[in-house]
Amino acid sequence: MPSSVIRFFCYAPDTRELKVAFVSGRLYVYEDVPPEVAAAFRETRSKGAFFNHEIRDRYAYRDITQEYAG
Repeated sequence: MPSSVIRFFCYAPDTRELKVAFVSGRLYVYEDVPPEVAAAFRETRSKGAFFNHEIRDRYAYRDITQEYAG
């Protein structure tokens, strides 16, 4: 999953939460993301472009960076 913007992501279908880690070190949880959107995100070649067009500014999110900072 090479991306110049997104380090990794994971989706929890039971809670419909999409966790996205950016290369900047920021970590966010996007809420109530439909499974089909998460599946399309997983399959797309351009993670950054998909994120910008289909996820950012469309779903409520929480910044959880500090929760995972060691």
